Parts: sequence; structure tokens; C-alpha cells
Amino acid sequence: MKKTAGIHHITAIVGHPQENVDFYAGILGLRLVKKTINFDDPGTYHLYFGNDGGRPGSIITFFPWANAYKGKIGGGQVGVTTYAIPTGTMSYWEGRLEKFNVKVEKTERFGETYLQFEDFHGLQLELVERAEGERNQWTYGDVTPEVAIKGFGGAVLYSVHPEQTAEILQNVMGLEKIGEEGDLVRFQAYGDIGNIVDMKMVAMERGQMGVGTVHHIAWRAKDDEDQLDWQRFVADEGYGVTAVRDRNYFNAIYFREHGEILFEIATDPPGFAHDESYETMGQELKLPEQYEDYREKLNSHLIPIKVRELD
Repeated sequence: MKKTAGIHHITAIVGHPQENVDFYAGILGLRLVKKTINFDDPGTYHLYFGNDGGRPGSIITFFPWANAYKGKIGGGQVGVTTYAIPTGTMSYWEGRLEKFNVKVEKTERFGETYLQFEDFHGLQLELVERAEGERNQWTYGDVTPEVAIKGFGGAVLYSVHPEQTAEILQNVMGLEKIGEEGDLVRFQAYGDIGNIVDMKMVAMERGQMGVGTVHHIAWRAKDDEDQLDWQRFVADEGYGVTAVRDRNYFNAIYFREHGEILFEIATDPPGFAHDESYETMGQELKLPEQYEDYREKLNSHLIPIKVRELD
């Protein structure tokens, strides 16, 4: 059986791009590691935020559509995106979010305390203390490596057919079932970050894609060869999987599992520093070769954004 190391990235739909940058860079202190466009809709940004190096398992990506319609969180989606913070930093983050008037609420599950909140556009987020995972060396404003978000703790999945989604997590993606609590089942991948997935085992009404919802969740493949193995394996299991698509910073394949969540399997390499240096990642608008001739037109159309220090 094949096994993924865990989550590669999560991609969501949000509203105004400057508000998106202010929340994830200015408040959460994540690094804007790549400013590019949606390859399938070049008039829209595709913004990537992560740890200092843009490591797989730390990357959240966004399609920001200013004035777009509000979505509805529900079945067929990631319901909650979980971030891992260093042990002993929960009080810091509670104070920081309250400083920026972000309403927070504490809850517990599987013996862990979670700090839950929404971003400016309604995306459901939470923080949990975890010892695993390397320290994020990025410093921005008052967020230093001692307290910085490491990357994903994982996610809470909402499915229209939860038993079938649970089955694919175990029997296709290779996660291990490690616990049950109430209507949740917990699965774990072998990686040290983005490795804990909680599955709500109550069938959820189908969500509606729009601002404040997750578009897809991507799982990790080691490299191109591993991804082709995944492609064959997923197809053999009866899922309609796409051809490999070049996303410049990784290659991607997609399929929709039977609980209607859109899954992607993305390669760890080449990463985000191959067209910019580690030091300059995220500073310039980067375009794939097929759109380079349209740079001037795209720059005139895209809403200007800036990473602003809000402290």
C-alpha cells in the first residue's frame, strides 16, 4: 500500500487580496512565499503563504476574488484548517488574535486544546500546540521563531458520505486510524507536520463553493516518479484521476473522492525558490512562461497588494 506523508497544501477561496495578505502575513505572521496567478484563471491572483522556506505541509494558498459571493461550508470540503504552533505558545496567540479583534474560542478534542477563529472572509481556522515539526525561522512583526506557526497541524474534513471518505483515507492515502471521539475519527500520516486529519462521521449537507471555503486539499508525493505511482494506484482503485498538471512549484494530479472532497496529490519538489531566491521569495509577481507576454496587462488588472507590518 502507498502512504502519503500528509498534507502538502490547502487551497481556499477568499475575498479582497489585500485583506487576505493582512490576515495571513500581518496577523498570523506567515511568509508570502509566492505571488503568482491562477493558471486556469489568469486574471486572479494565486497567493501562497507558509513557513520561512515554503516547506510542504506549511503552505496555504488562496484564490482571492474581491466582491465575490459568499460560500457555504459543508460536505465535500475541508471544514476546518488546523495550524500547529510551538508548545507553550497558546496564550501568546490568544492575546495576539484578540489584539487584532479576532474573536477566539477554545475547545478540546482528543486530549488537545484548540484555539478556534475565522479569517476576515469566514474561513474556519484553529491553532493547536504540537511538539513535532521543525521551527519556522520566519520573523515578521512581533511573530518570532519562538512562537511562529510551524505549518499545518492538519484538518477537519466534512463529507457527504463520511464512511467512504474514511475508507479512502485509510485504504488509498495510507493514513492510520488512531482514535474515535464523539462523531469524529482521527487519522494520522507518517510525516511530522500536516499529519493529523479528523473526519466528521456525520453526513454533512453539501457545501457551496465561494468566499470563505476550501477549494481542495493536496497530499504529498515525494517526487514525479512517486506521483505517477499514485496516479496509477488511484486509477486502479476506481477513481477518475487527471493527467499530471505542471503548477511550476510542484506537479499536480486531481480526483474527487466519493464523499465529494476534491483531492490533489502534489510533488514536494521543485519548491518555491527555483524562480526566486530564498531571500526574495514572494516579492515579485511570478508568471508561468505561457503568460509572460501578458505581464503588463495582468499587472494593470490585478489589485495591487503589499505585505504590511500591522504591529
